[in-house]
Amino acid sequence: MSGAEFELPERYHGLREEAAALAVSVAHLAAEADEAGAIDPGMRAALAASGLAAVCVPAEYGGRYADIDPLAVAVVREQLAAESAHLDSLFAMQGIGSYALARGGTPELRERWLPRVAALDAIAALGLTEPDIGSDLRGTATTVAEDGDELVVGGHKSFITNGGDADFYCVLGKEEAGLSMVLVPADTPGLTTTRPHQIIAPHVLGDVVLDGVRVPRSWRLGEPGKGMRLGLATLATFRVSVAAAAVGTAQAALKEATVHTANREQFGRPLIQLGAVADQLARSWTEIEMARAFTYRAAAAAARDPLGSLHLSSMAKVAATETAGRVVDRCVQVMGRFGLVRGSKIERLYRAARPMRVYEGATEVIFDSLSRKLVKELAT
Repeated sequence: MSGAEFELPERYHGLREEAAALAVSVAHLAAEADEAGAIDPGMRAALAASGLAAVCVPAEYGGRYADIDPLAVAVVREQLAAESAHLDSLFAMQGIGSYALARGGTPELRERWLPRVAALDAIAALGLTEPDIGSDLRGTATTVAEDGDELVVGGHKSFITNGGDADFYCVLGKEEAGLSMVLVPADTPGLTTTRPHQIIAPHVLGDVVLDGVRVPRSWRLGEPGKGMRLGLATLATFRVSVAAAAVGTAQAALKEATVHTANREQFGRPLIQLGAVADQLARSWTEIEMARAFTYRAAAAAARDPLGSLHLSSMAKVAATETAGRVVDRCVQVMGRFGLVRGSKIERLYRAARPMRVYEGATEVIFDSLSRKLVKELAT
């Protein structure tokens, strides 16, 4: 395998610069936005003006690329996450929340919603998890039933990103044929939202209750009982971008710690000249570079064959998020009491890094899946 496969192709360099410029332009909004439980209007306006949300939509419906490119998504997320977790989530969810629609919706439904997603005129969301259902979606309790030309959807979705602010939800529910995905606009009668939870890195998060919600039967996405395929395809396309966001978070933390330790003196010299501090920072730099190389490789593979490369995307997600957790913790440590200051950037990065090891595939669940694949491929 040639070393070139680990380098970011030149055609993505301009996109990286665009994303970096956007991140810098909203740096003054980041502290407030990253504490928000609802979409920050300044962040939304800046992202819309940048045109970057179009990366998450196929070109036929106003997107940047003929098909959604996982490496392009990853490149953008790395830059956005380095400045604001809120901005990163807002960008990523336009793709994660609409991918099932892009793959399984009727032409009319795609035309109605996807150009608005690309322009950020409509906010997308994906409704998978429930109060008692997390990683094991086979136990989904939300129901979908046909009634003439309509589908009746009932259930309770929990911990839904963009819940309460989304314009539509792609909802997973069970019917006779199996698990199906249904598009439900937020203003549909019977759909209500609440915000009973918030996490340590504040997030636009809500519960979505569907009480006898009725939508046209044509708003089922894909075939009856094939909703898990759409969910898996979404993961296969976007999971690796979580790795990129983790790399961006770790890189930003390393910059904060390096600048601080290079300029703060203790014992008559800069902190960075103390062996233990220098070792921690050099170790972190090394781990970030390894995580970035693996992330780019996995994202490039996902661009060619998302489902066939899901194991690589999963490995990259685990590797990068676990790296980010270690790196940010080290950076807080070497900054001493200044790493503990509430409201500082390093504190935001510290909190942002922790949920990454849980959402879109917890480390333990991913390792369980990878171990089964390993046994199947090498021990049989």
